[in-house]
Amino acid sequence: QVQLVESGGGLVQAGGSLRLSCAVSGRLLSRAAMGWFRQAPGKEREFVGASIWSTRRTYYPDAVKGRFTISRDSAKMTVYLQMNSLTPEAAAVYPCSSTSSEYAPGERFPTTSHEYQYWGQGTQVTVSS
Repeated sequence: QVQLVESGGGLVQAGGSLRLSCAVSGRLLSRAAMGWFRQAPGKEREFVGASIWSTRRTYYPDAVKGRFTISRDSAKMTVYLQMNSLTPEAAAVYPCSSTSSEYAPGERFPTTSHEYQYWGQGTQVTVSS
């Protein structure tokens, strides 16, 4: 089992930045994927990026590429999502997630919710215009 606890959400002005944290505990596989998603009211959950825990390899969809960055601190067992140039459309709950399987170098990143087995509760991000 893996437990995930997000923090760092809050209110930010449009154009601003925010860094979310995801504290990881439990039995995380070294090449598990760590994913970040967001879900706004009335909308489907949207993938915003992923990283392989041990290799730090990352993948971002076009919608956030160049503005969002995933990093990790292995000593703190924490994954971060740095978000820059935020727009009001970015307002949502941001849960982090992890897979129960491992991903080999060159293997396609998991980008859909059903590919992730462990989920945190999420942290709320609000962007004012």
